[in-house]
Amino acid sequence: MIVNHISELPLEKCPALVLNADYRPLSYYPLSLWCWQDVVRDVFLDRVNIVSEYEREIRSPSFSMKLPSVISLKTFIKPSEYPNFTRFNVFLRDKFTCQYCGAHKNLTFDHLVPKSKGGITSWENVVTACMCCNVKKGNRLSSECAMYPKIKPYRPTDEQLHKNGRNFPPNFLHQSWLDYLYWDVRLEA
Repeated sequence: MIVNHISELPLEKCPALVLNADYRPLSYYPLSLWCWQDVVRDVFLDRVNIVSEYEREIRSPSFSMKLPSVISLKTFIKPSEYPNFTRFNVFLRDKFTCQYCGAHKNLTFDHLVPKSKGGITSWENVVTACMCCNVKKGNRLSSECAMYPKIKPYRPTDEQLHKNGRNFPPNFLHQSWLDYLYWDVRLEA
């Protein structure tokens, strides 16, 4: 859902998109968003630039300002080359798809070489699997049950995960964020 006007929403529903100093989001999935209190604090501490604002104002007895909708950091944060190994990042690498049957629900992960057979929990040995396929494969090697993943598991870069994350936009997108997201989307004529 793309939102143009936010004046009717409570402040808690008015996050700001956080961009690195190079004006790219710190992350796409999850999208780098800060709550309004953190944004206002960092504006006052001169840690961020205000790039875009909501129409909504916040006020105190001696001060008022438009609520920032997009901010950029003043100091560049070098992105890590490789993401942490987490269940969520495995799902994101595999595009939230079971690597055996293509299902998108009831996901877990599967060790290609089961832990009981010396397999380790690593990028190269774990794939996303639905519960049914995970149970069906059980404690066996792929060759023992003729279940092979569609894609050989690999250690993704942060950039690869960011690219995959663009395919899963959040439920809330403010109009002011669109100029900084999804650079690969076709432009309107």
